[in-house]
Amino acid sequence: MTSKRGQVVLSELRGLVADLATEVGARLPPERELARLLGCSRETLRGALQVLEREGEIWRHVGQGTFCGPRPLGYPIREQILVQGASPMQLMQARQTIEPSVAAEAARLATPEQAAYLAELAQRGRRARTRPESEQLDAAFHRGIAEVTGNPILLGLLDYLAGVRRHAAWQREWELTYRRLGVSAFTERHSAQHEAIASAISGCHPEPAAAAMRGHLETISEAMRAAGLPGAGQ
Repeated sequence: MTSKRGQVVLSELRGLVADLATEVGARLPPERELARLLGCSRETLRGALQVLEREGEIWRHVGQGTFCGPRPLGYPIREQILVQGASPMQLMQARQTIEPSVAAEAARLATPEQAAYLAELAQRGRRARTRPESEQLDAAFHRGIAEVTGNPILLGLLDYLAGVRRHAAWQREWELTYRRLGVSAFTERHSAQHEAIASAISGCHPEPAAAAMRGHLETISEAMRAAGLPGAGQ
């Protein structure tokens, strides 16, 4: 909601929700009627509704409508809302919680062939010279570690986090960090860290693998804080 019109619509929608919220479980009018009442497009309206849903001011049930107040206990939150409401730093926090343990598990289980594959990905990352190539190989390296564990749940979690990284908010904010780091610095630092992680996994050293992964992700977080990203102070 960056446009002036969008901000006006959001403010007016807040007022409407506040008026309706005096009645427990009150339902908002359908989107078509809301857009007419607020004098805006349905696209602008949906942007405002998404903001209020993330803030817990409204909740939506497919086929039943949009309701005032926070989502009742027991109703699942849509995955899209979780993704849109997450800041880049919250994504990094999730990665720092999960990926060191995944790296440690990979170190316990990796075959020589799997370890060689990870080492190859790290080397290819070092030779990358463009941002898209670097990001593609980075994603392949981290996914490769999860693949080594043979655990579909861990792999699914890593795939989900990778999906968040493809979201527009992440890409926009990461662009600031990437420009600040520079291609050469980004490639050199990340390649060295990937190589250290791959080496620990190849040597079957769980704790060093976890520590190397933790240090790698902390480097990214520190770069984001230095770039002044929203939520970086969390």
